[in-house]
Amino acid sequence: MRELIFTGLGLHDEKGISLRGLEEARNADRVFLELYTSLLPDFSLERLEALIGKEVQILSRRNLEEENGAAVLGAAEMGKAVLLVPGDPFIATTHVSLRIEAEKRGIKTRIIHGASILSAIIGLSGLHNYKFGKTVTMPFPENASETPYNVIAQNKRRGLHTLCLLDLKADEKRFLSVKEALRMLLAIEQKKKKRVVVTSTFAVGAARVGSNAPVLKADSVEKLMEFDFGEPPHILIFLGKLHFMEAEALVAFAGAPAEFRRLAE
Repeated sequence: MRELIFTGLGLHDEKGISLRGLEEARNADRVFLELYTSLLPDFSLERLEALIGKEVQILSRRNLEEENGAAVLGAAEMGKAVLLVPGDPFIATTHVSLRIEAEKRGIKTRIIHGASILSAIIGLSGLHNYKFGKTVTMPFPENASETPYNVIAQNKRRGLHTLCLLDLKADEKRFLSVKEALRMLLAIEQKKKKRVVVTSTFAVGAARVGSNAPVLKADSVEKLMEFDFGEPPHILIFLGKLHFMEAEALVAFAGAPAEFRRLAE
């Protein structure tokens, strides 16, 4: 059997793997794992290996990107290989090229999905998924870009919410925080002066979504910059037009001030 199975690990620890994913990993000839595309806050390799019952080989960014996943493809050409990925395997587009290369070599590929931050944060916040516009990533300051500001502006004009994924380099233990992201957006606002993101703008911040104790807070940008979200990973949502049920959800679930209710339509 020449097969490569991309398997999601979910959002918090090794228990996020599905029963199907666990079964495939147990039956695989080789199991690989990458931990650089996202952070699993309470992950343990030792517990994962005990769960699967075999050794799991950790791959670096270099192994998968600079070496084009040679180790994984080589294993898949000899039998059945499983690549474990944080979250849902292809929400981050990092591994698409690996799947394409596998298919070119005649290696069958399959995907076993895991929990995704895209659906998890929407469910946690109580916002409606069909009211989200384009998603954008906030880069680290050294790669500062006006794109996130522009995307927020575009979505706002359409009355849509904006999900802002905050940059991370898990292998370097670097994670952009809500406070840093807001500071960067306010700096762009100072230049562009379109009142897209000002201190009175309402937004939602969250941390460690998918854990047993996630943090969720809705308030003005000014208040969110003072709020302690704790350990990473963090995420941000800028609000478009609120349905009255969304406003109620933010008050109930995210500690939003009562004035959020007057934003609803």
